[in-house]
Amino acid sequence: MATFRDILKYYQAYKPISILSIGSSSALEIIDLIVPYGVGQILNILSGRSADWPMENLIEAIAHLTGVPRNQTLSLSIPLGLIFLISITKSPAQAWLGHWYHWLVPLSARRDHFQDAIKKILTLPLEFYEENNPGRIGNRITKGVDYHTWTYPEIAGVLIPKLVRVVGIFIVIFLIEWQIGILLLASFILILSFNIKNLQNLANKELTYDQYEENTESHNSEIITNIKTVKAFARETQELQRQTTRINRAFKVIINRTHRGYIKLFMYNMTVVELCLFLILGLTLSATLAGKISLGYFVTIYTLASMAYAEITPISQTTEEFICRYAPMIRFHEFMQLPISPDAANLTAEIARTPDINSYKFAGKIEFSDLTFGYDPNKPILKDINLLITPCQTIALVGKSGSGKSTLVRLLFRHFQPNQGQILIDGEDINTLNITGYRRRLAIVHQEVDIFNGTLLNNLMYGNPQATLAQVKQACQIAKADEFIEQMPQGYYTVVGERGMRLSGGQRQRLGIARALLVEPDLLIFDEATSSLDYESERSIQLAMGNIFGTRTMIIIAHRLSTIREADKIVVLDKGRIIEVGSHQELLRQEGTYQRLHSLQETGELLV
Repeated sequence: MATFRDILKYYQAYKPISILSIGSSSALEIIDLIVPYGVGQILNILSGRSADWPMENLIEAIAHLTGVPRNQTLSLSIPLGLIFLISITKSPAQAWLGHWYHWLVPLSARRDHFQDAIKKILTLPLEFYEENNPGRIGNRITKGVDYHTWTYPEIAGVLIPKLVRVVGIFIVIFLIEWQIGILLLASFILILSFNIKNLQNLANKELTYDQYEENTESHNSEIITNIKTVKAFARETQELQRQTTRINRAFKVIINRTHRGYIKLFMYNMTVVELCLFLILGLTLSATLAGKISLGYFVTIYTLASMAYAEITPISQTTEEFICRYAPMIRFHEFMQLPISPDAANLTAEIARTPDINSYKFAGKIEFSDLTFGYDPNKPILKDINLLITPCQTIALVGKSGSGKSTLVRLLFRHFQPNQGQILIDGEDINTLNITGYRRRLAIVHQEVDIFNGTLLNNLMYGNPQATLAQVKQACQIAKADEFIEQMPQGYYTVVGERGMRLSGGQRQRLGIARALLVEPDLLIFDEATSSLDYESERSIQLAMGNIFGTRTMIIIAHRLSTIREADKIVVLDKGRIIEVGSHQELLRQEGTYQRLHSLQETGELLV
């Protein structure tokens, strides 16, 4: 579980710079206190009284060094010169030592942690993405990183230096009149303690509100992603009403609970501050009338006390901002602490070298040996699978939904580890191989081919950026994709839009086949590649697949049995077990499950 310590560690890489910038800003806040002190000394000198001993010693030293006679002009020039020196030199120093580094640190950390977040996205298990949509994930990362970025300048440049300034004011007033200094300190402790207690309650409300908002924004993302379905079912009014209800509910909560809490806290702070400041004014005036302190000290104490209490507002506002951002920052760290998938690639090692799709080269012999697997080990989905696939053989997997076909492919890609048994490729256990090098020798064409926003050429070369245009065209010719690409406005350079929305299902499938061929895989898998296509598109895909038969090991998962008649071997799965194996004709002669499914499809009574 993420804690406040994780927020601090966010800037760990920039600790030296942070200490320098915070220390410099705090020192400048302390040095700035010389201004009211100098004004008080000027008043003492003008009223005919001498300055205090530090100022007197400084005046004597300068008079001795310069040879200028000691007089009122010299005595006034020294504190005036100090005020001038501090006022003029503070601004440029604060700009670079403070503001420059206060933004350099969070912006540098922002770059680093966005990179870390991308690494996390690439290494999380697939189950995480089945439970969380892109809108929820993106919102958590963006808000978390952005809030860290905006919070650091306020904490390092405002909160900490202002607190140091208040401590400095207390010390100065304590040295002048210790009773008033104690009163100032006690009032600050009282105010800050009250603030912390109330802000903790508000922080819990902010966390609940942030989780609620994340769900609302997540559904916004779903509406955008599924906008065609929303419009097809005429659900625009219902979706608007649902989201409006959630937004109004959030508004009532943030206004009536959270925002009202901040307003009450601000009201209490200002009331107590004005009472304390008036009390210090009265005590300082009394001490001056009693002759305990000079008129200059009266002005100095009251000015410093006013400066101290004036810091209550920025300190409180900064703290409130931090509390508002605390929940999203914590949730970002919770995301970053999620365990990575066992099948995750070693990105640190991979990024250091140029990708090499030929790091392995397999003949394509696949063996499933005594394989058993279940997402819940007590409820196995696959049971005692034994299957040998020889090099360049085409195997088809058929069976009802839930029989384990896609799970078998997931195990082959090492998305999960078998509970029992092993998978061998060319006699080697796939779990002993470098996962990145191994996967680069495999390719899969899914039922829904993922298309990125960009050109057709960029999508085709996604798996092999080093491919030449001639290789791309050859792969497209085999996949029958060149037929429609040549009809596009800019050919291979046509922008297809996000998720390939401008392409038909058959076109996306043929692009997927061409993209898979470009990586020159040793094992090519078709996962229900034609189940949602019309007859003409299905026929085009069948022709494309026919061009590949015998060139490499292939596994075809099919619902439509018409697509697998030419397979070398058909494997029938039922309830996680292999119940029949043979060619199309052999299985028909057996008059078993395959023959029954085939007959039902032929008569149009069943699509498994």
